[in-house]
Amino acid sequence: MTDYFEVHERDSAARVGELRLADTVTTPALVDDVDTDTPGDCRHVLDDAGSHWPTEQADPEGNESLLTVLPHRGLPAGTPDEVADAFAVDYPDVDFPSAAVVSPDTATDHGSDAYVLAGAPGYVGHASAFVDAVTTVREATPADTALYLPGVATPRNVATLVYAGVDLVDPDRAVIRGTEGRYLTTDEAYFLEDLDELPCSCPACQQPREAFDREDCVAHNVNALAAELRRVRRRIRDGRLRDYVEGQARQDNWLTATFRQLDQQYSYLEERTPLIRRADLSAASDDSLRRVEIQRFAERVTDRYVPRFDDRPLVLVPCSARKPYSDSQSHKQYHDAIKWRAHVVSMTSPIGVVPQELELTYPAQHYDSVVTGNWTATEIEFVSRVLERYLEDTDYPEIIAHVPGEGYREICERVADSLGREFTYTVTDHPTTADSLGNLAAELEGWDRYPKREREHNTIRAVADYQFGEGAGDELFDDLSTQGRYPQLRADDADGEQLAALAQQYGVLSLTTAGARRWVESDVPTKTVEIEPFVPHGSVLAPGITDASDDIRVGDDVVIRGDAAFGVGRAQMSGPEMQSSTRGIAVQMRHTEEQ
Repeated sequence: MTDYFEVHERDSAARVGELRLADTVTTPALVDDVDTDTPGDCRHVLDDAGSHWPTEQADPEGNESLLTVLPHRGLPAGTPDEVADAFAVDYPDVDFPSAAVVSPDTATDHGSDAYVLAGAPGYVGHASAFVDAVTTVREATPADTALYLPGVATPRNVATLVYAGVDLVDPDRAVIRGTEGRYLTTDEAYFLEDLDELPCSCPACQQPREAFDREDCVAHNVNALAAELRRVRRRIRDGRLRDYVEGQARQDNWLTATFRQLDQQYSYLEERTPLIRRADLSAASDDSLRRVEIQRFAERVTDRYVPRFDDRPLVLVPCSARKPYSDSQSHKQYHDAIKWRAHVVSMTSPIGVVPQELELTYPAQHYDSVVTGNWTATEIEFVSRVLERYLEDTDYPEIIAHVPGEGYREICERVADSLGREFTYTVTDHPTTADSLGNLAAELEGWDRYPKREREHNTIRAVADYQFGEGAGDELFDDLSTQGRYPQLRADDADGEQLAALAQQYGVLSLTTAGARRWVESDVPTKTVEIEPFVPHGSVLAPGITDASDDIRVGDDVVIRGDAAFGVGRAQMSGPEMQSSTRGIAVQMRHTEEQ
């Protein structure tokens, strides 16, 4: 059982946590051995009980003021399995904060609060090996334990290390570089003799350049590393670490390769990436297209979403800078021409395609992209693939592409050729000119408007499909009555009992207990958290959970079930994390009923 480490906030694989020693350490953190004399901003909380290599070490006594690294046999990266097995360590069960040294092959639950990756410096510079090592150890050890990478961190690479899932680093590499006369920043490692002035304002740099020596350089490097970790913690709390890493990793080819390799580990990142978040998503490069949030949205739109308006024409329109799209001036002009006579789907990079019913759903109204008017080949390929998958199983009687020439037209033509479908193009110069809007309106002559009730019902059902799974819209909301005014819709059953409400901020449904019971009784797979026989109020903590569905993600609506209570709430951990954690808030409750 983990007693001394708890995760509080999550941003993909990165976490802000708490190492509960006598003096609490907020992670990701810069830590060092108590016997070292490292200058600068660093927490001296590690106590290495020693290696079994020179001689067998006795079990340490330990105490709650330090994180004790248990006696170990560290092995370098690439050690053959038979050698690792022969020298494996049987870690003792201790009652003080402890860390076990493991390799990717020996990582398992040793009952420790933290795990040290043996041979970590050997992975530096090898993106694939580094990602494999970190993800393997993280998946083999409990979610509420810290991962410590010794001898690796610099101000330039620590953001990427944390993004991969690292919680603790030490100043060793920064100290060594300082003694060598290398002045470290977040983007470069300068030879001290090449600096005419000091580009930093940390305490070590508050002196004339000519007085600054290698000892000062060590202090500066440690301060710079600690400052970067403070910046990273802020980014995690804001839900914006990936945005930062995409830019920061450009400073080093190894780091760029590392986060691109991480993107190939989709299941690892997807399990740990929240379904919704407060922060906007910044899409500034082609790398953004590989983000979990983007890929997940495209997958759900093409695999789960059901186009319920495909008995009418489809109108493809360009996205807008203003979100949601329907609030933008250009989309209001499209609406005046369409007048609810067709189904509107917006085309956009990096999201792909956004049906009008899902314009509120994260991240459709929560992204900002670089607009130059020129699409990259990667953007064209991605959006073309998503649009093609979207159209494959639809029966729209007509497809109208009301899009400009740059990029959009090429995508439409590519998809039309691939599917053998005919597209009608209505833009002559720009989508909002009188001639273009007139062409669009004329193309829809003879089609009747679909009523407000149908729009609202289809919106609720579309969001349910996206959020809960294929078929959920019809299963959970077959006898639907809507109240309120879009985007603040309430979903009731035929008798007027509330089932859910549309959360305008995130574009997802918040279920009531009546809605949750429908979910349980339906054929749609339920995301369930089984709890001990108690009645939760406010939140459910991880120790009270006996089981949880594997597909639960942070931000999901989940059903709470136990002998004493039934309820519904929002997940604060993923399902696998709920299963392996012994600390932390797992679910924020919304409604609870005593059984």
